[in-house]
Amino acid sequence: MASSTSDRFHPAMTIAELINLPTCVTLTTANRSLGLGRTAGYDLAKSGQYPVPLIRAGKAYRVSTIELAKVLGLTVPDRVDVPAKLRATAA
Repeated sequence: MASSTSDRFHPAMTIAELINLPTCVTLTTANRSLGLGRTAGYDLAKSGQYPVPLIRAGKAYRVSTIELAKVLGLTVPDRVDVPAKLRATAA
C-alpha cells in the first residue's frame, strides 16, 4: 500500500473551520481535518484503524464531529446552555 507524499499530507482545517462543522461529517471532511489524503483515510477506514470511531451509513462512512474534536485535542463541553430566547424559537 504505497501512498504518494501528496496523498498523505494535506493542509488540516483551522480551528474556526472545525468549530463550524455540522454534527456529522463525511470521511472526506474528516480526512481533511486530520490532514489525511483521500486514499490514506479510506485505507485506514477499511482496515478498522481510522483514528476516530466511524459511523457506517450504507456504503458511506460518517464521522461524529465531537469525536473528531476529541481526537484533535479540542475541548468539548459536556453541556451547552442554550439561552431561553433561542430555545423558544427552536421549538
